[in-house]
Amino acid sequence: MAVSEHKTRTGRSTLIRVVTPKPLTESPAARYIWALARLALGWVFVWAFLDKMFGLGHETPAAKAWIDGGSPTEGFLKNSPTGPFAGFYNDIAGAAWADWLFMLGLAAIGGALILGIGMRIAAVTGAALLVMMWTAVLPPDNNPFMDDHLIYAILIVGLALVSAGDTLGLGRWWGETRLVKRLPILK
Repeated sequence: MAVSEHKTRTGRSTLIRVVTPKPLTESPAARYIWALARLALGWVFVWAFLDKMFGLGHETPAAKAWIDGGSPTEGFLKNSPTGPFAGFYNDIAGAAWADWLFMLGLAAIGGALILGIGMRIAAVTGAALLVMMWTAVLPPDNNPFMDDHLIYAILIVGLALVSAGDTLGLGRWWGETRLVKRLPILK
């Protein structure tokens, strides 16, 4: 609330109280909706990690589980890429470094979103991973430009901007740690 003094034509002072409403992101309902969006997107990443790690049969059959020697990048990157980046993705398909980066990325981004910590780094790395996944299959099947990977990339950045990790997560506690106070990028 702001208070300002206003002079009238007669020279008398009048105090005017200006009440500004809270932004919608500060309402309890909005905080819980953002937290649920964070948890849902976190689950998307965690599930992809678990399915590829253990071959749970959703997208990855048990015989191709990473834990049993399968490659989480080989099948898709060797067979599915289209468009201008297809050659790049075909070339890295099945590379050990690509498998490790992909799986660590899925686990770390998903874990950060579920816990509500490291939201800034999760937003940058998650958006980068999602945009790369979008570029692997250009143009998208159902739209000339837009698909769920770009929507998720926008959402993950928005989640960091509204501090979605503070509600139903450890974000507020994480932000008060000495490490994060020293290195705010980790918030």
